[in-house]
Amino acid sequence: MSGRARLALCAYAATLLAAGALIPLVEGAGWLVPAAVLLGVQSGVGALARRAPLARTAVVAVQALVTLVLLTLVFARDRALFGVVPGPDAVMRLGELLVAGGEDVGTYAIPAPLTDGIELMVVGGVLLIGLAVDTVAVTFRSAAPAGLPLLALYSVAAGLSDGGASPLWFVLAASGYLLLLLAEGRDRLSQWGRVFGGASRSKGGLSEGLSGAGGRSSPVRTGRRIGAVALGVALVAPLALPALDEGLLGGRGPGNGRGSGGGTISAVNPLVSLQNNLNQPENREVMTYRSNIENPQDLYLRILALDEFNGSEWRSSTRRLTDVPDRLPGPEGLGGDVSVTEVRTNISASSSYQQTYLPLPYPASEVRIGGRWRYEPEGRTLVGDDGQTTRGARYEVGSLVVEPTAGQLAAAGAPPEKFLREYTRVPGSLPDVVAETAERVTGGSANAYERAVRLQDWFASEGGFTYDTSVASGTGTSAIARFLRDKEGFCIHFSFSMAAMARTLDIPARVAVGFTPGTMQSNGAISVGLRDAHAWPELYFEGVGWTRFEPTPSRGSTPSWTRPEVPTDRASDAAEPSAAASTEPSAAPSTESSCPPQLRQEGGCGPSQGPGAAAPTDRGTPARTVLLGVLAAVVVLVLPLSPLLWRVRTRNRRLGSGGRTPADDAARTLAAWREVADTAWDHGIAPDESLTPRKAAARIVRLGRLDTGAAEAVHRIAGAVEQVLYAPRPRPAAGVADDVLAVRAGLEASAGRGVRLRAMFLPRSSVRVVWALTERRMALSERWAGRPGADRLPARLLRLSRRHG
Repeated sequence: MSGRARLALCAYAATLLAAGALIPLVEGAGWLVPAAVLLGVQSGVGALARRAPLARTAVVAVQALVTLVLLTLVFARDRALFGVVPGPDAVMRLGELLVAGGEDVGTYAIPAPLTDGIELMVVGGVLLIGLAVDTVAVTFRSAAPAGLPLLALYSVAAGLSDGGASPLWFVLAASGYLLLLLAEGRDRLSQWGRVFGGASRSKGGLSEGLSGAGGRSSPVRTGRRIGAVALGVALVAPLALPALDEGLLGGRGPGNGRGSGGGTISAVNPLVSLQNNLNQPENREVMTYRSNIENPQDLYLRILALDEFNGSEWRSSTRRLTDVPDRLPGPEGLGGDVSVTEVRTNISASSSYQQTYLPLPYPASEVRIGGRWRYEPEGRTLVGDDGQTTRGARYEVGSLVVEPTAGQLAAAGAPPEKFLREYTRVPGSLPDVVAETAERVTGGSANAYERAVRLQDWFASEGGFTYDTSVASGTGTSAIARFLRDKEGFCIHFSFSMAAMARTLDIPARVAVGFTPGTMQSNGAISVGLRDAHAWPELYFEGVGWTRFEPTPSRGSTPSWTRPEVPTDRASDAAEPSAAASTEPSAAPSTESSCPPQLRQEGGCGPSQGPGAAAPTDRGTPARTVLLGVLAAVVVLVLPLSPLLWRVRTRNRRLGSGGRTPADDAARTLAAWREVADTAWDHGIAPDESLTPRKAAARIVRLGRLDTGAAEAVHRIAGAVEQVLYAPRPRPAAGVADDVLAVRAGLEASAGRGVRLRAMFLPRSSVRVVWALTERRMALSERWAGRPGADRLPARLLRLSRRHG
């Protein structure tokens, strides 16, 4: 077997071994057999293509094309041309499966059922990783960087695995990578002819040491020893390091296992899961509840509080766990003169919703639930023990509705010393702009309550912030400073920034994570979906306790104790969140020199070679070439999709704008109308600016052949636009985002396949980007023309061109 064939076989084995880490993510391992077969075909095609006189990029292109054909053959055969060729219908079918798979991943707990969409994601992911490994290690002859895609595959699987990834999967993935490195080292050494292995102790002496038949070469033996030692250290070292518990939304929870009365809780950050929930295309139901509370919009379901800010993130402190008491102790800091009402709530969690922390109204006074649950007194949360989760749980909660007045909050005394010490601590890395902004926004406030209300109103309506779930999640000091500068983000950015600013003002603060109240159903129950996930700040006031604030625009409800007592135009009704992953750590393995240490010690790498030694015929591809190739591939893939990506981002920004003022409502309505016009334009209905909104809506209905539901939706939006343009006091429009989506669905249903593909991948409205750039260029030209001496610049350039011509 040739060296390159051996390397290809090792690349195939390494990918398959690393793919084993995906087994705990889904029910059953039936996907592994087709993945192994398709991966083998892909690797074999690469081996055959490398034998032909083809360029390396052509080999990769052939493998990518064959991979697409294989996926079409397995997952979209009924839509393919002649059952094999991936035509437009087959590509759309694969896209539909990927979208469905993404929804299933966000819905089901681990291990998830092996639906068609999840199977395509798993098998397709393994093939993509296999193609990357084969390309880097075999085609470009550089095995060390091939560890990056293997690491990515294992890291994603380990990060999502329920209860953490077993050490077995790490051993398998690491063994595959070491096998790949050894195969490449053997192939490189074979190009030097006979390898000097040191003086032999046998009769042959030096001549025996030069003989290739004199046993295993020392460099190979040394490399295997180093690999074995490194693998052992990687397995043993974590045992001596502090352990982290599993994720919040799914996975085995913290706690000490069996037993009672003890144990600790050390929760990891749930914010990546929160952003993923907000961006789900469908608001899947996670629980329903019924309550006798007078105003259901004030019933937030709280999971836990994040109270420790270390500079890089907010997280929950390590706390002691106890048995769940029959009656929970009263909330700390709550005085007897504050209005309190006890209500009862019956909650039913979905069978697909699995997490370790129990969603509860705050503050809960009594919880009746079966199973193994523990109580954390400081945060007043219930935590599953020994694998207990919320899946299918039914429980009853008694909770207090605390309704302080503005006067009581304004008259609150100084917090206890322990609260000031623990809940006003900020890291030294917090930028000065955070405290400076807090002082500027709250300047002139008479007390901590007024400062808190001014912070809330500044974020929610007065500071010019925009609600956008596509902004990268982050709660560290740099993320807070960036949010204050860019003024774009979602509940994570608003709540953690307000909490950090409150701490700089010596107001004890933490952030609660959970769900907004949900949506009332016709049967009287309230449904809570994935997109109801939320984060909000809690500030402590002596005599009242921990108090909720709502700085995020268009989310949740503004607390009554923060609203002015006189009527204002500011609305406080709840709005539905808009739908717009996770950062995974990575480590790059260092590349080694092609000259082994043993040969370097013996002088085998110098300019003078011993008799019979030949220079290597292939030193591998330089790292710069590999990097440029990868960047070129990214550009080739992303550039054709740029109109699609721009269109999706524009739609999300238009439908995700926030704010509570009448001006915000008007801007939201006009943005929705622009989205309808652009969607119709993408489907072949050019905009006509001379028409009124009502006539333009009738034209879209007629030319787009919309059904009754879509026609009513576009007319509702047109009516809302006329209200904004012509009414003295426009009525707030509700549900415009849903109406826009209904119009888009109607246009897609009546359009042909070619029109749908054109609207998706090459939307006509993307020409607005060109128009915007042209206008910007003209503005810059006019500004330049107005500068002194600008008229003489062309003449100078002309003289220079003639002189050098």
